[in-house]
Formats: sequence, structure tokens, C-alpha cells
Amino acid sequence: MNTSLTPDFRSADFLTGHIQSILDFYSPNFLDESGGFFHNYRDDGSLFNPGLRHLVSSTRMVFNYCTAFRLFEKPEYRDAAVHGLAYVDEAHWDPEREGYHWLLQDHEPVDQTNHCYGLAFVMLAYSSAVGIGIERARDGIYRVWSLLEKHFWLPERGIYADEATADWSHISSYRGQNANMHCCEALIAAFEATGDDQFFQRARDLAETVAVKLAEKGGGLVWEHYTENLDVDWDYNRDDPKNLYRPWGFQPGHQTEWSKLLLTMHRHKPEEWMLHRARALFDESFDRCWDSERGGIFYGHSPEGDICDDDKYFWVQAESFAAAAMLAEATGDEHYWKIYQKIWDYCWAHMVDHKHGAWYRLLNADNQRYSDEKSAAGAKCDYHTIGACAQTLQLIIE
Repeated sequence: MNTSLTPDFRSADFLTGHIQSILDFYSPNFLDESGGFFHNYRDDGSLFNPGLRHLVSSTRMVFNYCTAFRLFEKPEYRDAAVHGLAYVDEAHWDPEREGYHWLLQDHEPVDQTNHCYGLAFVMLAYSSAVGIGIERARDGIYRVWSLLEKHFWLPERGIYADEATADWSHISSYRGQNANMHCCEALIAAFEATGDDQFFQRARDLAETVAVKLAEKGGGLVWEHYTENLDVDWDYNRDDPKNLYRPWGFQPGHQTEWSKLLLTMHRHKPEEWMLHRARALFDESFDRCWDSERGGIFYGHSPEGDICDDDKYFWVQAESFAAAAMLAEATGDEHYWKIYQKIWDYCWAHMVDHKHGAWYRLLNADNQRYSDEKSAAGAKCDYHTIGACAQTLQLIIE
């Protein structure tokens, strides 16, 4: 593919074609006839560690194929979503302890820790399935809601706890924004799928807790880690800034994800603070973390504003271009379309694999790949890219 020919990134034809190209990358090897989807892919689409399954990837791939069916109405995409959902219900779900297995190897559990983050994606998968008419998934939404209410919801804090032992006997004292952000995303999807207002109200409450109240403690941006009393924990994982789910530092990708969620809620039931916070989180994060020399958005910055992780992750770019498009639509400010174009120009030049398809997962500061692993269990299945393109497409065609 000739990358010198820059597409019209605001075109519905481009966005639908790009989503299809990502799906096409996975299509030769995505479905395991013995159950579920494969999760680990090299750049050329070949598999590694085919037996490893992660709850987050299993559920995100259900979201991918629900989105694909909604856009393209191909029966095979609906069939794939049904196949993936069956695996979540039959392999990940453990009715005896009433929890979802976090990790499976060859369809057997190897980590049964209960993660709020994982439940968020299970709810998203069920909600996505209901959205394309898979009605049996409706009970799953309420099953997850009950688990969240029973084990993780902290009404006195307005936030969910993060982690529990396999038997639910101990809840960790760690409090994190990431699980709550994805719960907010899942609750919005549950509201859209069911019309049940309790889901929207909880999403709104989470957004106010994290993007307003906790952000005030972080100087206006959302810090990742908190104590049991919701004090900012400035030192958590300071020595592990590249931790996959709990990195140290302010994460610009999470600020822009919150922007996207706030704007989604604003489209449903507008409140002025939602738009104000969405704009503030996006503006400061993009200004701090855009690499003006080599392009792309850096992964993290310190409380002092210094870049603490200069890698470029695919999901940060994808969530940010979607947030920029949504801000452009919500505010009418052409400035955000210019940012959208700038991010896409970078991604087209460096993140998109024009030979094999889909996006590279991780680049260094000089936009070079670390390995030939394009997708890994729990780390990537292009849910971010498909979702970001689909959300932008919805803005354009409305």
C-alpha cells in the first residue's frame, strides 16, 4: 500500500474500510473451533501461545464482532460474537464460586483472581451482544451488575474496589481509576442496550467521582492510583512505570478516554460539567504529551510534567483521535479536527501495518517496534482501534 497517498480520515468510506481491514487481519486465524478466539498474533498474523486466553481479550473480541455485525451485517460476524460469548459463559464463568476466570491455559483456569476491570469488559461484551439482538446476553448484563454491587461497589466512596481473591473472601485495599473508567464505559453500553437508567446513573456517578473529585486531588488530571481512603498514592508502581494495567504517572490516553466517556454521556443527558471536563482533560494531556519532533502521543508524564514513559502505544493514539472528533462535534471548534488529522497522519505513517493489516501495538520514542508481537492476550486485540473508528463513523454519518 502506498502510504504517501493520504486518505480522507474523516470519510465514512475510509473509516468503514479501515475497520474491515483490521477484521481481515484476524479473519484467517481468529476462531478456535475448540472454544473461543485465539489471542496471540505476530505481525504477519501467525499465532503464538495459542492456548493462552485472557478474560479481557475474550470479551473485547466479542465487542469487536458485535461492532462488525452492526456495521456490515455479515452473518459470520454475528456467529463469531455468539461463539465468543459462549466461551465467556462456559469457560471463563465459574458458577461454583460465581466469578470469571482471569486467565485460562488450554481452556483450564490458571488465575482465578476476581478483577473489577475484567467484569467491566464482561458487561461490555454482553451489552454489545444485546445491541445486535442476541437477547440471551441480557441476563449476563444483570449478572455482572449484581457481582459489582455485591463485591466491589463502595457507596460511601462513590467508586468500585479493584481486586478480590478467587473466593471473594478478601478485597484488596488498592483503589484505581482504570477499572472504574472501564466500568463507566460498560455501564453506558448497558444503558444503551437496555434503557435501564440505573446503569446511566452509576456511570454518571463514577465520572463525577473520578473525573471531577479525584481529578481535583491530582491538580486537574486523573491520577491512576489511590489509597483505600481515596488519597492520591503518588508512589504506587513508581518503580514499574511500564506496568500493563497499573503504570505510574499521568496517562494521557486515560485522560482522553475520560473525555470520550464524558462526551458520550453528554450526548445522552447533557450537563455542562461533562463538556467542560472533557475539554480540559483532553487539552492539557495532548499539549503535554504530543511529540512535536517525531509525532505521536507519549505514554505518560510525571506530576511535574516531565515525560516518564516516551513509548507510543496504539490505544493512546486511537482513543485520542476519537476524543478529538467528539470534541469537534460537541464544540464546533475546528481546532479539534486539526488535532484529529494530526493524530491520524502519525498513525497512518507509523502505527498502521500497511503490509499485513491492523495496527502495531507498541513503538518506542523513535517510532520503532520492540518486537513482532502485534497482539497479545490481555494487551491488544484492536478493540480500541475498531471502537474508535466506529465512534468517529457514527459522528460522521449522523
